[in-house]
Amino acid sequence: MSKDFIVFDLDGTISDPKDGIVRSINYALVEHDLAPKSEQELQRYIGPPLNVAFKELSNSTDTNLILSLVAKYRERYSDVGFSENKLYEGIISSLEALNNNYPLEVCTSKRVDFAERILTLFKLEHLFEFVSGGDVEITKVSQLSGLLSGGTIGSGSVMVGDRNTDLIGAHRNKLKSVGVLWGYGDYAELSSENPSMILCSPNELIKITTKQRS
Repeated sequence: MSKDFIVFDLDGTISDPKDGIVRSINYALVEHDLAPKSEQELQRYIGPPLNVAFKELSNSTDTNLILSLVAKYRERYSDVGFSENKLYEGIISSLEALNNNYPLEVCTSKRVDFAERILTLFKLEHLFEFVSGGDVEITKVSQLSGLLSGGTIGSGSVMVGDRNTDLIGAHRNKLKSVGVLWGYGDYAELSSENPSMILCSPNELIKITTKQRS
């Protein structure tokens, strides 16, 4: 029987990647003679897959252009952007407390190599049994579906994330979900997907062990 995991999104849930993502998006835009955007304009693109972001930002459906933008983004992100990142206050102690009783996993829209570099940067890799990374055109729905069908996670697993894409991925796969408000989704976005809980602080993550996994 597959183990039930507490499955974490990465960006906006474990760490705040804003600086690296915003700078790398603008690097890609400028390299393609497109106007850079403000930090406020770009925050909404933290979390969803890159192709979705660049399709909107370029106002284009040209697949070659979108893939070229993604490649330029990754050029900078791979070099320096991944490290322009910081952990949310209280996240380490909460993850350690959860890991005392429950297996943890990361499921992120980021490519797996970037996700693993970030976890290693913050010395968190030992807390997670598995890291599932995404890529262009890969949704959280399909990621979680693959983890379930492959037996990596059990049907009692819980998805924790800051965006509606995390919660939609859980619900389409009949998993419970927990929304978090310290990332880039607001209460309206998260509550519209009816998660089991919405948490305001990383220190509240311990509630998942008592309410979700009883």
